[in-house]
Amino acid sequence: MNILVTGAAGYVGSVCAAELARQGNRVVAYDNLSEGHRRAVVKGVELVKGDIADAEKLRRVCKRRQIEAVMHFAASALVEESVRNPHLFYCNNVVGTISLLSVMAELKIGRLIFSSSAAVYGEPKSVPIREDHPTSPVNPYGETKLVIERALGWYHAAYGISSAALRYFNAAGATQELGEDHKPETHLLPRLLASALQPSSRFQIYGDDYPTPDGTCVRDYVHVLDIAQAHILALRSLSKSGLRIYNVGHGKGYSIRAVLKAVEQITGRKLDVQVAGRRPGDPAVLVATARKLRRELKWEPRHSDLKNIIGSAWAWMQKHPSGYRA
Repeated sequence: MNILVTGAAGYVGSVCAAELARQGNRVVAYDNLSEGHRRAVVKGVELVKGDIADAEKLRRVCKRRQIEAVMHFAASALVEESVRNPHLFYCNNVVGTISLLSVMAELKIGRLIFSSSAAVYGEPKSVPIREDHPTSPVNPYGETKLVIERALGWYHAAYGISSAALRYFNAAGATQELGEDHKPETHLLPRLLASALQPSSRFQIYGDDYPTPDGTCVRDYVHVLDIAQAHILALRSLSKSGLRIYNVGHGKGYSIRAVLKAVEQITGRKLDVQVAGRRPGDPAVLVATARKLRRELKWEPRHSDLKNIIGSAWAWMQKHPSGYRA
């Protein structure tokens, strides 16, 4: 299949593009490289530098490569930044995605896998979170993801675009080739591992007064390879029935302090820890139930044991201490 992967030079997008190519698909990575890295696009994947807001370029690329399906990862994703600068997130995540959808509708590209987020739920009323849990985002990032999810139903009705929105929780871990490299880095695991790599640095916990057993946020961590597999299974089984929504989670939550302890055990290094104030827009607990994904798509998280997640990310970071910029 000829597949366009937007945001394919980023963390999850690059792993998904690599897995698609490994399975014999013709993959076009479409990325403006504002946050992604050329070196994250593996051999066998064609890189086209472009912005999803550039509908004319998107149209040319899709026509020339005879694109049959799209996996859409391109988005601004820093929760804290979304609170400070919602305009950027509405431009990139909403206006940019509408540009992509307009090209798909025009060219009759009828299959879309959308990278959504657990941020659409906001503060959960029940845990673990099911797909029918009320959506009430507490930050603009989650709101922009929800706006697009709602739009996808209407785009199916009007233009026949079938889609699946995958709400994943905390992507983590690495493959041998590909890992997580953001500047600035806000995700827990790479921040912890960076502190382990540089013993003189101090690790900050953002808030220890949440209503959780140890006061720190609880999250559901899923290996990036398992997330990629969920996207591929969703594409294979995509029906013409409209929008399908799936949680992608391991079903077990770990607090920040629990992950910190595991990192210290695996790396053999003691971290210098400081507690700082909460970050705006962070829910206390986000843990999924992925029963629907397991039942309908036969998905199994084969790599998402916490020790394997940490070990794989630590191995990649030791080989790439400066990330892709080395």
